[in-house]
Amino acid sequence: MERIKEALERAKRQRESAGGMSVPARHNNAVAQVSGKASNTLEIEYTHTRVVSPDPVAMREKRVIVGGKGDAVADAYRMLRTRTLRGMKEHKWNSLAITSPRAGEGKSLTAVNLALSMAREIDRTVLLVDLDLRRPSLHEFFGFDVEKGLSDYLTGDVAIEDLLVNPSVERFVVLPGRGRVDNSSELLGSPKMAELAQEIEQRYENRIVIYDLPPVLAVDDALAFSTQADAFLLVVEEGGTPAEEIVAAHDVLAQANIIGTVLNKAADSPGQYYY
Repeated sequence: MERIKEALERAKRQRESAGGMSVPARHNNAVAQVSGKASNTLEIEYTHTRVVSPDPVAMREKRVIVGGKGDAVADAYRMLRTRTLRGMKEHKWNSLAITSPRAGEGKSLTAVNLALSMAREIDRTVLLVDLDLRRPSLHEFFGFDVEKGLSDYLTGDVAIEDLLVNPSVERFVVLPGRGRVDNSSELLGSPKMAELAQEIEQRYENRIVIYDLPPVLAVDDALAFSTQADAFLLVVEEGGTPAEEIVAAHDVLAQANIIGTVLNKAADSPGQYYY
């Protein structure tokens, strides 16, 4: 809760200094001022990115991890973060797509908590992108409303800088989705999406981009986008995902780099969940 209070206070100060309004960028300039100090800690002042105050109730209900040391689930995500970053560093990858064989296995929750855990590293920034265009939900984990989303960029003339949101967490930005798009796989496989992926992955050298994709066996969206992500992380549910569906998901993503599999909802003891 202390982290949430600090985030809310920081967001309030930023709104007051900007006259209570966020100023959208109109050009392809950097959306944040990044500076490194002697301690190698990245400090970011968001000048053109919308800064919002997260809803603590929504975060708690959605199981967003805000705990520190001693929190078993937070510790599990730190382990996942460390192992994932190690594998990405070995291959010089900076983008990670997260999916699951089917719905309800916790891929979006894993994407959010892994992204937040990575953002707490002092030497990197994280951009979390909602590519589940049929059922965008990342904004719900922080309790903010979406005025324009990724589909507006892909189908219209909306600047990407007008979509970015910082939920008052340092070094962490969300590119949300909005509404439902039925031709999602066509959009994700389009040249405009390919250009966007290249742009956001290469803009900052120390940035990690995490994509939340739809279930791989439900629609062909993940397959359509698979060539744009450096690596994939597959989320499965203990006792819920049949072995044949895990094999089928690997078959669909056979040409992609699957960096690992997350066993979600694995009960270690009554009332506790480890990831």
